Amino acid sequence: MALSRRSARHRSTRLLALATAAASVWVISAAPAPVPGAPGVGDSYFPNLGNGGFDVRHYGLDIGYTPDTGRLEGRATITARATTSLSSFHLDLQQLKVTSVEVNGKRAHFTRSGDEINIRPGRHLAKGRTFTTTVTYGGIPKPLSGPIIFGSKYGWMKTPDGVFVACEPNAASTWFPSSDHPSDKAAFDVRIKAPKGLTGISNGRLVSTRTQGSKTVSHWRATRPMAPYLATATIGKFDVRKGRTPAGTPIYVAIDPKLKDKNPVDFYGITAEATDYWSKVFGPYPFEETGAIVDDMPDAEFSLETQTKPVYSAVRDEETIVHELAHQWFGDSVSVREWKNIWLNEGFASYSEWLWTEHKGRKSAHQSFLDAYNRYGADDPFWKIVVADPQRDTMFSRAVYTRGAMALQALRERIGDKAFFKLLPLWTSQHRYGNAEIKQFIALAEKVSGQKLGGLFDTWIKKPGKPALP
Repeated sequence: MALSRRSARHRSTRLLALATAAASVWVISAAPAPVPGAPGVGDSYFPNLGNGGFDVRHYGLDIGYTPDTGRLEGRATITARATTSLSSFHLDLQQLKVTSVEVNGKRAHFTRSGDEINIRPGRHLAKGRTFTTTVTYGGIPKPLSGPIIFGSKYGWMKTPDGVFVACEPNAASTWFPSSDHPSDKAAFDVRIKAPKGLTGISNGRLVSTRTQGSKTVSHWRATRPMAPYLATATIGKFDVRKGRTPAGTPIYVAIDPKLKDKNPVDFYGITAEATDYWSKVFGPYPFEETGAIVDDMPDAEFSLETQTKPVYSAVRDEETIVHELAHQWFGDSVSVREWKNIWLNEGFASYSEWLWTEHKGRKSAHQSFLDAYNRYGADDPFWKIVVADPQRDTMFSRAVYTRGAMALQALRERIGDKAFFKLLPLWTSQHRYGNAEIKQFIALAEKVSGQKLGGLFDTWIKKPGKPALP
């Protein structure tokens, strides 16, 4: 039966209205309700590090430091993308006092609970939306201490003429609000205001230096993704040398003049040579500049692979330089997804020392393996650490470094040099600027070699006890 044209138009209009209303109801019901972001990413070693519900894209840090008083004044502008619809979210910040917070240019309510800032914007943040958070803060930062870093202090460490900043694993949030976990990497712009006569050094490349009254402001830019713990803002008196490596990578080396007669190591020459050599072994250098910051800071009983410019304190020798530069690939470009995977950083950088010694014709990596293996008796506590999951307070134990390096030499001897030296640059290429887990490396090693390698990795990194020699 046919309808009249007028009735048909009337019915069509009603049906369209009903359909539109139904669709609107569906869209409204399908949109996720805003929820609070989690206070941490759930890392098994540091559950409250990092933050849930957003992904940081960029940090803009403006910091002023007065060495005489030790006071830091900071303003952090953090650009992030909401990964879920957020009613509130967290940032990590230790010790320092927050005076104001803005989200997208408007004042936001915030509260403090321990090392967390809980921020509630005036309007919820829709999933997929990019937003900016500006935090004004200040105080006197203090270094962290404890068993994690060999019992050494770490983080923001005052020196006679400034500050030495080395933050692995959880001290970035002692000097700027952040999502302080390696799984949340971002680009950085860091402006350091310090008294005239002092040099402020950060990651990436120097954009500009200007005078502001009695202060000097240095603007540094790191365009490649960086984990917060790899950021530095080291300040002091430095002799600076700039140039390019023989292969053309820009290089910036700063050395405390107090160390001029105490430091026989050629930091500039070794940094240039090792950067170029690792670029052949591990794949292209992943960042815009290489270099070093060498400071007179004996209280820091370690050096650290801060991105583009490792910082060196009381530990200064050729092996340390090549170790920290290898980290630019293993740890900085390819970062851990969780801290229990620290072998992917330290085992690989430690093995690079053996590769360097072999490259220089001093000793084969096989002999270095045997020397390390024979150094520890079967009942030594060294063999009790499970390298693939060493636990928080022993995550930087000697076993993670040295037994971790042994595992790589055992792998090399099992699959052969051709497959092994194909595997390393393939690994750094596949996970460049990202995060990875041990199981992914094992899977790639099996794919490249065509061998089942579960037993080898069980023996060398997943089980305690001294293995029999292969």
